[in-house]
Amino acid sequence: MKEKNRIEKENHLYIKFPAVPENERMARMIAAAFLTGMNPTLEELEDVKTAVSEAVTNCIIHAYDRKSDRSLKKEEVEMILFRKNQECHITITDYGKGIQNIKQAMEPLYTTKSEEERSGMGFSFMEAFMHELEVESDSGKGTTVRMMKRIGKPEIEISE
Repeated sequence: MKEKNRIEKENHLYIKFPAVPENERMARMIAAAFLTGMNPTLEELEDVKTAVSEAVTNCIIHAYDRKSDRSLKKEEVEMILFRKNQECHITITDYGKGIQNIKQAMEPLYTTKSEEERSGMGFSFMEAFMHELEVESDSGKGTTVRMMKRIGKPEIEISE
């Protein structure tokens, strides 16, 4: 019974880091480490790592214009991980230029960086690997991606 109560308690993690390419790997590893307490399968772990990678990469590549005056904005990414029972919730936020047309941005193969050989599959991967995906964006203020993944099968209580 103690184990069940321990699992039902909430746990969360908040981290803010510079929007630089090498921090994408760090975000993946943090998400994986956070998830291990939920005893995920390797497939569930890879799904979450891939979704986090895509969301953070979008922030790094698309949110901030590397050619603009970098002193005007903090080029940072925030990641919040929250778990309760069998659900892992992940929120990734940037404070960049925002997405003008979210519906269009979420279409497979759509990219604003074709000159950089981007595939335009980031949101499609997030949607495919997670149980829920929500994207909010405000032009000039940034974008927030919220994802949720159910891990394992919920415990079934047998009553007599």
